[in-house]
Amino acid sequence: MTTTDRVRLEPNHRRVRVFVDGLLVADTIRSLYLFETDHVPVYYFPRDDVRFDVLQPTDRSTHCPYKGDAQYWSIVVGDRRIENAVWAYPVPLPGTPDLSGYVAFYWNKVDNWFEEDEEVFVHARDPYTRVDALRSSRHVEIRIDGETIADTTRPVLLFETGLPTRHYIPKVDVRLELLRLSSTTTACPYKGIAGYFSVVVPGAPMVEDIAWVYPKPIVQVPTIENRISFFDEHVDVFVDGVLQARPTTHWS
Repeated sequence: MTTTDRVRLEPNHRRVRVFVDGLLVADTIRSLYLFETDHVPVYYFPRDDVRFDVLQPTDRSTHCPYKGDAQYWSIVVGDRRIENAVWAYPVPLPGTPDLSGYVAFYWNKVDNWFEEDEEVFVHARDPYTRVDALRSSRHVEIRIDGETIADTTRPVLLFETGLPTRHYIPKVDVRLELLRLSSTTTACPYKGIAGYFSVVVPGAPMVEDIAWVYPKPIVQVPTIENRISFFDEHVDVFVDGVLQARPTTHWS
């Protein structure tokens, strides 16, 4: 695999903003997506669209065989200092994408990210990932240890690039008395912030964090709001009476 096959750039015409303690530290409509094999996309910002007055250079340096030698900056806002939160590749390697006029931010080292006026979580949204949430009349039944936990003919089926189909079930079609609210939360750049449930089947140990709900999903997938979905990797799912094969994913 050549460097150009492993690393490529594409323009991103969406407005992207980064905040630290409420201070806008980067704001651009000229960012680049960097796509690198086996990595999530990364936003790179033109230097002119970054608040370098709140950045302090550090002596940290790293080397990437596909992008070159990186230099780093810390972000200093008031009394808060975020070490080595920003990086750049000022001298591109021969035959590699030229990032010399751009910098990038570690996602989790800053406070807030926005695409246009919508907050983005976890990592940059991949424009090649598609999420479709479609209402359906298929009969979906969820069982754990032979016990029916949910049974519906009005699911929403969520199709997400590279992932198994997820079935989002109205709460009235779920045996809520078997669910226990968990303290676990996760965030998804394509759906929002999820809360979790454990399930208690009579005569069996509790199955922790087996189901989730998006109380306020992002506007692109409103049909999953307040519906419950289960990890198909760990439950028996019947669709139109047919037991579905358990998918193999990193949640298996």
